[in-house]
This record gives sequence, C-alpha cells and structure tokens, in this order.
Amino acid sequence: QVQLVESGGGLVQPGGSLRLSCEASGDIFSVNVMGWYCQVRDQQRELVASITRNGNTNYADSVKGRFTIYKHNYKNLVYLYMNNLKPEDTAVYYCNGNIYSDQEGEYDYWGQGTQVTVSS
Repeated sequence: QVQLVESGGGLVQPGGSLRLSCEASGDIFSVNVMGWYCQVRDQQRELVASITRNGNTNYADSVKGRFTIYKHNYKNLVYLYMNNLKPEDTAVYYCNGNIYSDQEGEYDYWGQGTQVTVSS
C-alpha cells in the first residue's frame, strides 16, 4: 500500500525558515508528480509548489522567491524549503503524490498534514 508520511512543521517567527519533508513508500512503479498544498481551516486546499518526474516545477505566486521544492533523484522523497516565512503562510501543509502502483494504478495520495504556524 502506498503511503505518504510528512514532517517538518512547527512554530516559527516571521522571517524564519522551515523545511518540510515527504516520503512515499510502498509498491511504487512510478511517481508522476509530487507537491505541497496548503489549507487554512475549512478553505479550499491550494497548490503551493509541485515538481514532476522530469524536474519541472510550479509555484504559487505568493511563494515564488521564498519557497523551493526539491525531489531526491533516486528516492520518492520531496522537500519544501520555506524561507522568509510570513504570518499569511500559516496553514496545514499537505503532501500530494500522483503515483502509479501495480495494485492501484494511477492515484493521488495525500500525506497526513503538518501544521505551520508563523507568529511572533
């Protein structure tokens, strides 16, 4: 069974930095894209950053120049480097992976979410 486990959230002051990590495990045939989404309470989940298996990246305008997504070349492991954090970055961050497995085919998997709080 494919699972995504994420970590790295926490409380940080404005201007600080965090690194989120997400690792996919299981009987994975291929990973098409992995990314990070944020959700504030009951609002819609929004894309923060994504990276394809080809290395193409996509960022929300609000985080360009501050956040960097990175995928390990040989592991199903993705990081989100978050710099110059702002209070408006406060949200639950969810890892997402579009993954093909032998038993499930192509499917979107989600991590459990990790809380990021930016406050003085």
